Amino acid sequence: MPLPLCVIGGGAIGLRHAEVAAASPHIALSAVVEPDAPRRAALAGMGLPAVATLDEVPGTTRAAVVATPTPAHFPSATEALGRGWPVLVEKPLAATCADAGALIAAAAAAGLPLFTGHHRRCHPFSRAARAAVAAIGAPVGVQGLWSLRKPDSYFDIAWHRAPGAGPLLTNLSHEIDLLHFFFGRVAEATALVSSARRGLAVEDTAAVALRFENGALGSFLMSDAGASPWAFEAGCGENPGIALSGEDYLRIVGSEGALAFPSLTRWGRSGPGEIEWSKPLDRHAGPEFERLDPLLAQIERFAGVVAGGKDDVLCTGPDGLAALQTTLAVALSAKTGAPVGTGEVPDDFRGT
Repeated sequence: MPLPLCVIGGGAIGLRHAEVAAASPHIALSAVVEPDAPRRAALAGMGLPAVATLDEVPGTTRAAVVATPTPAHFPSATEALGRGWPVLVEKPLAATCADAGALIAAAAAAGLPLFTGHHRRCHPFSRAARAAVAAIGAPVGVQGLWSLRKPDSYFDIAWHRAPGAGPLLTNLSHEIDLLHFFFGRVAEATALVSSARRGLAVEDTAAVALRFENGALGSFLMSDAGASPWAFEAGCGENPGIALSGEDYLRIVGSEGALAFPSLTRWGRSGPGEIEWSKPLDRHAGPEFERLDPLLAQIERFAGVVAGGKDDVLCTGPDGLAALQTTLAVALSAKTGAPVGTGEVPDDFRGT
């Protein structure tokens, strides 16, 4: 039977979750909770079952997706868990590590599944990357470049010009979770930020150095002011609003070879004996993958877990907390100018 599920929050991302829920044969969309009356009317005009409060959600509902603004993730998810619903919370899991930890504890106490909406894991090439990284030997390092120039009109919205709305807190967390997913968790971060190109209060560029728990090192350049073909969305065509380039934006190096992502082009040994710089590496083209909607794949995986299945791809609550800790460690390093361990982030720090 399809899973009766409600979406809490009817903004842009909430609408996307509602659309994939309505499109899936595995989901029965029971309600979209949206307190703003004009927006609720707009959702109803799209044919969606929009309601004002959780009290109006049909009693048959058995699970929820939380897609409210980040400050409301904690109260919305807490109320959903209190109703006995498994919950998928749009990233980040919460605004602070304390709230994220409290959600994890509440879900565990209730015996309910709790996941974080880092949907990039659900792409087949992301899942394949995890196996490909394991095949290139001991982890040595990773280099990433995400640079997409946001249009000037993006900054007509006041909060887009304020601290907290830049590439560190709005874009980097996706990259952090992907690195955790197929390379290992981060132990320490150091960051430099600049607002030189736009001159706004929010950063437009950040350079990040990462030390992983497995001893590997990494670097990441993030910018929403620089025009380039290098970014996850440009490389794979996930977002129809971002031009496709097909270019790789991650390079991962191991003791036995290297991998480019998302193409999964791999370099490895060309013959027997030690791999060293006098010997050329063989280049292997990555496989072709059928494109899918990762939000649809994510919500259907979630439904599978609610039905009693197992899943090793979805971002769990603890995984979401780890991504949040690392993202906030980067933000704190940018403020202090010093390296910050992921375990050193204050429980109430919000990144600004």
